Amino acid sequence: MKQGYAATAEIYARQVVSGEIPAGRYIKAACQRHLDDLEWQSDDGFRYRFEPKAGARVCAFIEQLPHTKGKWAAKGQKLKLEPWQVFFVVSLFGWLQKNTGKRRFRRAFLLVPRKNGKSALAAGIGLYMLCADGEFGAEVYSGATTEKQAWEVFRPAKMMAQKSPALVSHYGLTVNAKNIHAIGNGSRFEPLIGNPGDGASPSCAIVDEYHEHDTDALFSTMENGMGAREQPLVLVITTAGDNIAGPCYAMQQEAQQMLEGSRRDDHTFAMIYGIDDGDDWTDPAVLRKANPNYGVSVFEEGLLAEQAEAMTTPRKAGQFKTKKLNVWVQSRAAYFDTLRYQKAPIVRLEDFEGQECIIGIDLAEKRDLTAVELLFRHGNGYARFGRYYLPEETVDRPENEHFQTWRDEGRLFQTDGAVTDDRVIRDDILDLAERFRVREIAFDPLHSRQMAVELMENGLACFDYANKPTLMNEPMRRMDALIADGKLSHDGDPVFAWMLSNVVNRSRTGDIHSPAKERAENKIDGPVACMMALGRWLLDEQETGSYLEHEGLMIL
Repeated sequence: MKQGYAATAEIYARQVVSGEIPAGRYIKAACQRHLDDLEWQSDDGFRYRFEPKAGARVCAFIEQLPHTKGKWAAKGQKLKLEPWQVFFVVSLFGWLQKNTGKRRFRRAFLLVPRKNGKSALAAGIGLYMLCADGEFGAEVYSGATTEKQAWEVFRPAKMMAQKSPALVSHYGLTVNAKNIHAIGNGSRFEPLIGNPGDGASPSCAIVDEYHEHDTDALFSTMENGMGAREQPLVLVITTAGDNIAGPCYAMQQEAQQMLEGSRRDDHTFAMIYGIDDGDDWTDPAVLRKANPNYGVSVFEEGLLAEQAEAMTTPRKAGQFKTKKLNVWVQSRAAYFDTLRYQKAPIVRLEDFEGQECIIGIDLAEKRDLTAVELLFRHGNGYARFGRYYLPEETVDRPENEHFQTWRDEGRLFQTDGAVTDDRVIRDDILDLAERFRVREIAFDPLHSRQMAVELMENGLACFDYANKPTLMNEPMRRMDALIADGKLSHDGDPVFAWMLSNVVNRSRTGDIHSPAKERAENKIDGPVACMMALGRWLLDEQETGSYLEHEGLMIL
């Protein structure tokens, strides 16, 4: 029988691909990728080679570290990597670039349910990157949105070091209250909340529970700070969650596309544990499929009990599916299915040049977000595109990192000063009118009469469209149906997806639906503006004057 870590990894991959080990489609794809690459490495056109010793060295290092909790720690046992963990480590560290000998993978994404040993594994990798990776002045960070979460990886790493006097002595480590420091070369490992400060140059960044991040600000800052490192690593470890408009879900989608072969990314390694579309989450058979440490640190009796409780208690069903099966869910209060919306066909605004559209504008208070939505008829549905505006002072607030990210990506327009400059929005709309046949513009009259007058002076038809239940009921219902049928196409705009996930129904009883938000920071301006435009389009479906026409007031 084959021996060694590389052999263990290959056997695991082959058993997953053959079906001997239950696994979801993306774990099968990750294993097949490794096996295919092993075949292709002899090809002169293939830029990477597999070095078994490089991956084995990391595995051996980790298995010299002690357990820090549970029965294994009580017995003083050392870590023992399970076959799936060996496959992860050997693949991540064993693939090298042929021309430089440096590591192939600079980014790793591990999505695995709770209690499957991901924190201990990440702590071991962090210690290796601190001590044994050969990086002078290594900087290893365990980053998260809260101090508690940042310590979920750093705490076991710190305890492993404290319980390993030989490790501390050999590498000259000092284990302090809030960091681990190698005096000889200035290397350090520490928890991090938010972004690293100026001058930070991470060699390894471990981003824990990425599903809790509203934006990719921390991840991007870490990755961008690695420019001076020859073979840095960003390791994202997480479970699924309910923020499907956030960066973690987007990263998972990109990883899935890579594993499916529709998106090329030679520098990312991903393992996504969970159940597949179409699997019955109430079936006990899926538990082993989603939990690779089944029977080791995740036990059948406990999982079955949690599954049975989730089946009879709706409020616990979502938590069970996300944390035990890695199924993304929405907040129960969310009105629209944002997951389904994001799967709609992707289209480009430039492909609609010269076509007829209706524009909806939700012009906000001077310090708040303004949304301009263009809505076109497209096939047997619609296509929408958004433009969003905020004043500089609002964007730059510390709590608005997501706005800063979207500004930098060109998805959100920042106006100078402390208040939104309506002239910028007006001029943009006039520019849009040069590119498209703007049939009419729907305004919320609360803040927008002056702009409406100015636009009408330039020959554009403007209509009052107040955000009130009698006007919003039908377009809100219709938008829901369009999303459900995949008939609301878009350009992949993450700002709109985030706002869509914030929409709740103002009326919890009765048959009249109207958009609302649960908290002030949960912006919904884009969907509201889109509903306004849709409401005007729906007039075409009325044989005679509708309630919309009677309630709306044309500005003269």
